[in-house]
Amino acid sequence: MSDFKKVTDTVSVSPQISKADIDAAADAGFTLIINNRPDGEERSQPANADLAAYAAEKGLKWASIPVVGGQLTFESIEMMSMALKDADGPVLAFCRSGTRSCTLWSLAQALTGAMDTKDILDHAAKAGYDVSGMAPTLEHLKQLHHG
Repeated sequence: MSDFKKVTDTVSVSPQISKADIDAAADAGFTLIINNRPDGEERSQPANADLAAYAAEKGLKWASIPVVGGQLTFESIEMMSMALKDADGPVLAFCRSGTRSCTLWSLAQALTGAMDTKDILDHAAKAGYDVSGMAPTLEHLKQLHHG
């Protein structure tokens, strides 16, 4: 059963997906899936390459931006912002619980200046994720790149 949580009109996040979720994503009109989970985090976790190949069969683009829990890097934030910018339709990002994906989305929004901090926090909260503890970091990223 798909557990896609809508963050914005064009971005949703999800816990770990399966091939059935990829089918659901294709049916729902998603055009890009972003995997924010490194391979081997859990034994039962499907391999990135297997899911990516299945997504390609369904006509979906795939990006792998693996983030080890608690170890976000500036590079991963930049990669996420580029993937979101280059998407040609709705995006589904996933990790183990959806939290890393929502966090990475939030940081990417701040980095690009696409949304102000209050809106980022509001959108994340409506999707069920509390990223309010990141408000100073979001502001810093916004100031860093947009004065």
